[in-house]
Formats: sequence, structure tokens, C-alpha cells
Amino acid sequence: MPVVKTSSKGQIVIPKEIREKLGIGPGKRVLLQLVGEHAEIVPLPDDPIKFMRGMLKADVSLAEELLRERREDDEVDERRGA
Repeated sequence: MPVVKTSSKGQIVIPKEIREKLGIGPGKRVLLQLVGEHAEIVPLPDDPIKFMRGMLKADVSLAEELLRERREDDEVDERRGA
């Protein structure tokens, strides 16, 4: 595990091996976040819109799921005589 020093401006150099594994090159944007008592560096996607595309895709159509639930509710109401 590499140990790095901070400069007088608080800058650090990420070792080459880590930069290569994370795909961090010149000009690459990264997120630096505090997690508990340590910091994490997370590379950001070059195209955040393309990266997020399909993230909310469901296996089942929400409309189909609502119709199924409505049919089940109707069956329960019929059994109750409502």
C-alpha cells in the first residue's frame, strides 16, 4: 500500500498503479468524499448522462404491475361481496 505526502498546498500524487487501475488520466474528474474517518477517490464518468442511461430500467413494466395489482384488488373485492 503506497504512502504519499501532501504538498504545502494540500495536494497529493496518486501513484501510477492506482491511477491506471481506476482509469484516471490527465484532466479526469474525480469525486473526493469523506467516508467515516477516511477519504475515498471515485473517478467520475466522462459522460454522466450516458453512464446513467438504463439505471432505472425495471424488469417488469410499471403499468403492467399496476394493472396486475388492480386485478388482484378487484378479486378481493368480489370475494367480499363489495
